[in-house]
Amino acid sequence: MPKLVTIQHPEEVAKQAREYVKTYILMPSGLVGMFCLVVGVIGLGYQLIASESYTWDTFYYSSGLMALGVLIGTAQTQYHLYLFRQFPDALAARMRRGPTTQRALTKKDVQVPEIHHPGRPLLPLAYLAGIGALLGSAVVAALYGQVNTVPAVMIPWAGFYWAKLFFWRSVIK
Repeated sequence: MPKLVTIQHPEEVAKQAREYVKTYILMPSGLVGMFCLVVGVIGLGYQLIASESYTWDTFYYSSGLMALGVLIGTAQTQYHLYLFRQFPDALAARMRRGPTTQRALTKKDVQVPEIHHPGRPLLPLAYLAGIGALLGSAVVAALYGQVNTVPAVMIPWAGFYWAKLFFWRSVIK
């Protein structure tokens, strides 16, 4: 008996890729970004009201931390946009596969196609450099005493996640 073959039309693949971005990129970015922003602003408010150590330098450092987070978030989003445009089938296959579990793969499981492009071997280094820059800047700001530890850690991540949310917004409507 012949097997039924499912043909993935380009419109369907693009729709599934958009659903993947909405589910696994936009939703977590919005929630984590909001949490980091609220905690960071509360920490700066505490520094302003309770410890009375809020100065113009604190404003400059915290603004710089936010800008660094936005810069790194924009860079990662541009890479993800490249993947979205060039390899929508890989994102669509991830959406069809659903959340990964520890169960064994069956014959019906969707195989996610490999993504090959120039510079792919350098991606782990780029991710480590971005994380190192965010955490390193937080350490520097906290050690110089301009920004308390909690806002110094949270504000760059808020900028990172809000940049992701902002730049994906124009693509996913």
